[in-house]
Amino acid sequence: MDDDSTGQSVLFSDLFDKPVIAKFDQEHASSDGGAILLQACDRRLGLTAALIGAIDDRRQSGKIRHAIGDLVRQRLYAIGCGYPDANDASRLGSDPIQKLLCDRDPVKGEELASQPTLSRFENSVDRADLYRMGIALAEAVIERHRRRLKRKAKRITIDLDPTDDPTHGAQQLTFFNGHYDTWCYLPVAGFLTFNEEPEQYLIAYVLRPGNVGAAVGALGILARLVPRLRAAFPRARLRVRLDGGFAAPQIFAFLEREGLEYAVAMGKNKVLERRAARLMGTARRLSRESGETEHLYKECRYAAGTWDQPRRVIIKAEVVRHPGRKPKNNPRFVVTNLKQSPRHLYEVIYCARANIENRIKELHHGLEIDRTSCTRFLANQLRGLLTAAAYVLYQELRLRAARTAFRSAQVSTLREHLMKLGAWVESSVRRIVLHLPAACIHRNDWQIIARSLGAAPA
Repeated sequence: MDDDSTGQSVLFSDLFDKPVIAKFDQEHASSDGGAILLQACDRRLGLTAALIGAIDDRRQSGKIRHAIGDLVRQRLYAIGCGYPDANDASRLGSDPIQKLLCDRDPVKGEELASQPTLSRFENSVDRADLYRMGIALAEAVIERHRRRLKRKAKRITIDLDPTDDPTHGAQQLTFFNGHYDTWCYLPVAGFLTFNEEPEQYLIAYVLRPGNVGAAVGALGILARLVPRLRAAFPRARLRVRLDGGFAAPQIFAFLEREGLEYAVAMGKNKVLERRAARLMGTARRLSRESGETEHLYKECRYAAGTWDQPRRVIIKAEVVRHPGRKPKNNPRFVVTNLKQSPRHLYEVIYCARANIENRIKELHHGLEIDRTSCTRFLANQLRGLLTAAAYVLYQELRLRAARTAFRSAQVSTLREHLMKLGAWVESSVRRIVLHLPAACIHRNDWQIIARSLGAAPA
């Protein structure tokens, strides 16, 4: 609907004792008043500065109106505030908070870039730019936790996991994936876990064609992460957990050559099913007797035809029961070089990687990282990287919220309760004042987080 087809106000004449008029006429106001917390997180991390420094600006300087840094910040902060489409720029260009986030005067500053300008920016980056941006993202995350933990992590766990990114147009390198039963991209996300902490920190997000195997690109990610982690945490043991799609001989060779601990799932085959047959029979008997799901564990030595040596394989023999359904055999296999008992290794060490599913859901549902609607593959990778960077800022915000009710809140909750605050913005020569709602129910938590990010009582 055209902006001029409706008036600036509406009248409710029959809801209350008096007529109620709603007017969209408040100048210098925004619905994202709390988003300065994101910028404060960014300043502490130096994240957008690192991303901007990774991009080679090849434009003609005499024809530039918006610097690369302005475009990166505008796009990243808009995604963080819940505006994943570049089309939203037509509405947000004059938003005082969005201008403030991009270091412009919220009242008198120039409007932000238009949607066509942002689209040209998204399509201007090349493969080298994106590679450097991915490195910059990883290094910013590692440096943040090096300072937080004072280089004293005992163990760092690296988790890689693919996810589907359904496509609905003519995007480059979109293919039909039989496993997900859709046309899609198949990005891989990388996370770090320090010691026994519950949070998994996003450190890599690489877009891939929809028909690749899960292991494609994994060696490159690991090869970039391992030396940087060892430099930042020289005494930490590094552990890698992967699902069954990564069980390739080159992956195992890399993990062992680098001296890494690993637990990698492996798909079933006839040899492994024979090794598990007797234990599966015992599990079926126990399940018949109890009427419940039963699982047992053992281990064996196994070498696939393409492997250069036998490796320890944990066998989980499980029979799954659901009301109204037939019992289902569910044998599982994990290849590992760890020494713990089979049950502990599977249930405590390997299954803990399932927590990254919650992080991936946040990326999809909280920040819409799958909004990859550009035609060019590299432009969509840029969108993914900027969305990943916005998620890193939210993870920093969650760290800063440790003494509040938001210490474990999802991205959508953080945005709804801490970012989406109506604000009237006042700007003078001496200062900028954000007038936020006095009735905000989370004002105390907001102020605690702000102080943890360096704010002082005014």
